[in-house]
Amino acid sequence: MCGRFALFSRYPTLSQALRLPLEETGELTPRYNVAPGTLITVVRHPGEDAPLVMDEVWWGYRPHWAKETAPEPINATVEKVATSNYFRGAFAHHRCLVPADGWYEWLPLDGKKQPHFLCREDREPIWLAGIWSERPDGAPGCAILTEPARGVAREIHGRMPLVLDDESLALWLDLQLTRRDTLREAVHHLPAEQLIHWPVSTRVNRPDNEGPELLESVPE
Repeated sequence: MCGRFALFSRYPTLSQALRLPLEETGELTPRYNVAPGTLITVVRHPGEDAPLVMDEVWWGYRPHWAKETAPEPINATVEKVATSNYFRGAFAHHRCLVPADGWYEWLPLDGKKQPHFLCREDREPIWLAGIWSERPDGAPGCAILTEPARGVAREIHGRMPLVLDDESLALWLDLQLTRRDTLREAVHHLPAEQLIHWPVSTRVNRPDNEGPELLESVPE
């Protein structure tokens, strides 16, 4: 799954890594403990003819046609996102990218859970595949796609966010691509050998804890 991540890269770094024209935005506030139920930075087309923007949406997906009591998942699985009634409209027409510098996952260890931070070995930003929809209140909300864990990520958890490779970013955002089979052929995840991880402090367990010290390695 993906229930916590960090984003501290600055806007120019993200814009350059994305290699796509973006509407100018203000500077981003570094966040080392991004939790569900908060506003997160995404890259998306807010409308069919709208330019690509980097803006903020709510991390929690509930489409506008759903009841207020409907679930508000933070993740959508790659196995069901294209076929589920709840997600398939957004998968076809409202895909987004969630920039991050890495994500956290918890490894069961001696009856406790040890958090680990996972990121690219070269420390470049990663791009998580997401979907978004207008919520019942009219504001956009999103979910991050997850897939079975690959490579070293399997050492920590059975699932991981769908991290896209650099060549797939523009294709994931292409509004002309709506079919699942076409996207499967065109879009690829980041090679697993580019990922690393290390144990970090349990201070990350509390969403109100912040700061770069959360990324420091600790003994297991």
